[in-house]
Amino acid sequence: TGREKGLTEQFIKDRNIAELTDVLSMTIPGESTKVSDKIVGGFTDTSVTNPYGDGVTYLAPMFYSPCGLFYNAGLFEEKGWTVPATWDEMWELAEKAQAEGSYLFTYPTTGYFDAFLYALMYSVGGPDFFNKATTYAEGIWDTPEAQQCFDIIAKLASYTNPVTPAQANDQDFTQNQQLVLDNKALFMPNGTWIVGEMAEAPRAEGFQWGMTALPAAKAGGNGASYCWLEQAWIPAAAPNLDAAKQFVAFLYSDAACAIFAKGGAVQPVPGLTDNLEGDNKMFYAIYDNGADAAMGNFAAYNAVAGLGTVREVFLDPVNGLVNGSVTVDQWVSDIKAASDQMRANIMG
Repeated sequence: TGREKGLTEQFIKDRNIAELTDVLSMTIPGESTKVSDKIVGGFTDTSVTNPYGDGVTYLAPMFYSPCGLFYNAGLFEEKGWTVPATWDEMWELAEKAQAEGSYLFTYPTTGYFDAFLYALMYSVGGPDFFNKATTYAEGIWDTPEAQQCFDIIAKLASYTNPVTPAQANDQDFTQNQQLVLDNKALFMPNGTWIVGEMAEAPRAEGFQWGMTALPAAKAGGNGASYCWLEQAWIPAAAPNLDAAKQFVAFLYSDAACAIFAKGGAVQPVPGLTDNLEGDNKMFYAIYDNGADAAMGNFAAYNAVAGLGTVREVFLDPVNGLVNGSVTVDQWVSDIKAASDQMRANIMG
């Protein structure tokens, strides 16, 4: 989910995805363990895996990655900068960076704001606000917490490298990521896959990957990191449904886990993070270092003529905030109007 074409979301909205609850009780092919015993607790209880809020699993949790703000730790060391723990400290750093000819922020595409927005909502209002916001609760966007989220994103837009929107597409997104490697932007939202994705890219001298949770909403509070979760699913009309379910069960086998690990993909299977090394060890320790984990998605809703996707309503306008073609008031107004429709058509 979350990709530009929205294929998975369309299958969810049309209820064309097969139930996978029975897969959880299946024995993994070639092993004696059940699928449910190989999945870390909590990963099959999210709105990502159970999109209709009815306790039924339709999407299997495949690979997870802590998301956060990635930066050049070498640059921070060289400048004597500390990583901001609050947004007030972030704005102070923005001014220092601009004095040095750099920008505070960039993003690969607006799609990367999903993990950012989820973590922001969680850090600002905790699980209660997060759960109400992701189910479009009436009046939720008129609350002080929502206003704080809007204000932070709007201010961040004003400190974003101005070339970002033009490159924020599926063809050129790596050029925005390159801005961080070239010290032309300090932070970008991303996931742990960024290291492999940019492994061959040139970089500033002394570059070292760093990752931090989103800053705390207030001094003394916790930062937050969204737990990005990829999914495996089966079309409901699949002609070989039983074989497909066997294959999904096999994806949790030791053999499959070893294959995925070679590509840097970590499944929510106990013990897999014990073998991580280098950057990945540091990234996956983010929750051990005090960050709250946010997990879940905006609730699925029925397709309605004229009503955009979550990405189109909440995230894509950030390009306009950066280049000045969309005002904050217009963005917030559109979110409120769309959210009312989403709530009226929520699936369940």
